[in-house]
Amino acid sequence: MKKYFAIIVFLLPVIMSEAKTEKLDPENTLTIELKDGKVIIELFTKDAPNHVERIKTLAKAGKYDGVVFHRVIEGFMAQTGDVEFGNSKDFNKSRVGTGGSDQPDLKEEFNNRKHIKGTCSMARSSDPNSANSQFFICFDDASFLDKQYTVWGQVVEGMEYVDKIKLGSKLDNGSVDDPDKMIKVLVGKADSKEEEK
Repeated sequence: MKKYFAIIVFLLPVIMSEAKTEKLDPENTLTIELKDGKVIIELFTKDAPNHVERIKTLAKAGKYDGVVFHRVIEGFMAQTGDVEFGNSKDFNKSRVGTGGSDQPDLKEEFNNRKHIKGTCSMARSSDPNSANSQFFICFDDASFLDKQYTVWGQVVEGMEYVDKIKLGSKLDNGSVDDPDKMIKVLVGKADSKEEEK
C-alpha cells in the first residue's frame, strides 16, 4: 500500500500540470522552444491585454525566433526579447538589451499578479511606459517588482527548462557570453507528437 501511495504522490504534480495545460485556451497560450525542451505559458489577457497582444503579434510574426537570453541572473530572472539587437543570427553584444521592435512602446498595465517562480513580465527602462518587446521569466520570488512591471503570463509547464538557461556574469549584471536562445516561439501549445512526424 505504501508503495502505491508513494507512486501516486510522485505522479500527482505531473498529472496536475497536464490537466492545467489541457484546459488552456490555445489562443491565450504561448510556447517557447528552448534547447532542453518546450515551455508553456498561460497568457493573462484580462490583466495585461495590450502586453499580451504585443507578445502574440511578435510571436506570430516570428520576431522572437532565435532571440537570445542576454541577461540571466541566478536566483532572479532570465531576460530576452530584444528583437532588434538580440537575434542570434546578428547578435550585437554591445547593444543587446537596448532594442525593441518596430512597434510603439506600451503604456504600463501594472496589475495584482505577483512576481513568483515562472512569472513572465515585461522589461522596461525607468519610464513605466517604455515596455516594447523585451521580457523576463522569474527563477524565484521577486515580489519587490510587483506593481512596478507588467506581469503578462505564467509558466505552467517546462519551468525545469527555464532553470537550465545559461547564467550570465555576476560581475556584469547578468550579461551572457554565448547565450542560449528561444529557438521558436508560437501562440498555442505545440503538439510534440505532431512535430515529430
